[in-house]
Amino acid sequence: MSPPVRARAAAGRARWWRLGAGVVVLAAGVVVWKFGFGGTLNLAQVRRLEQWFRELGPLGPVVFIAGYAIAELFFVPALPLTIFGGVVFGPVLGSVAVSIGAIAGAALAFLAARYAMRDMVVRWTMENARLGRIDRAVTEHGWRVLMVTRLVPLFPFNLQNFAYGLTGIRFWPFIGVSWICILPGTIAYTLAGSALAEGRGNPRRTLLYVGAAGLLIVALSLLPRWLGRHSRVLGDLTGRTPESRC
Repeated sequence: MSPPVRARAAAGRARWWRLGAGVVVLAAGVVVWKFGFGGTLNLAQVRRLEQWFRELGPLGPVVFIAGYAIAELFFVPALPLTIFGGVVFGPVLGSVAVSIGAIAGAALAFLAARYAMRDMVVRWTMENARLGRIDRAVTEHGWRVLMVTRLVPLFPFNLQNFAYGLTGIRFWPFIGVSWICILPGTIAYTLAGSALAEGRGNPRRTLLYVGAAGLLIVALSLLPRWLGRHSRVLGDLTGRTPESRC
């Protein structure tokens, strides 16, 4: 393919991505209005949303996944959405729906940064020194950087999705590693949401879910310290030297 043809193809892809970004923005407005993400949800609103999703039947998880993905693009905090997924769908279906929604949102942000919003994301990374280290760290450590940043909350999940679109990491490794690494946290907080729902009528199952969620959350909270002691990747991202290396 000649350079002019490649340039025209790249321009065509950029136009499609801009059109897609406009559709996503419009859809996001509908989602924010419908789900009430623009303000603080009270218990009555949560109950109404829960009932609304249940009335959708088999379409409920599909709508939730789409809403989760679009909300993630607009930096809506993931934790309350994940807990809500557990409340509505339970620990198994909730974990599946939340993880698919999170990965779909991550994929959209990654592709938007790579093809449609590059200049804007570059400005974000320039304003955040730690975020700016991702590209250099990916060059040296590859997918291990992605694994560490998914497991250790160095900066918001939503923001790093865009940042990785600027790096040399390929799309499918980004998706695969991200999905594997977010599963423990997804399961933990979905279990917590399920415990809230089960508490209305099944105390024994509530205790089981709370115990399992607590163990996972404690294990995840210990990861930053362990990685800080053993991983040079984390040291490169934070600017600190690890206490020991494996």
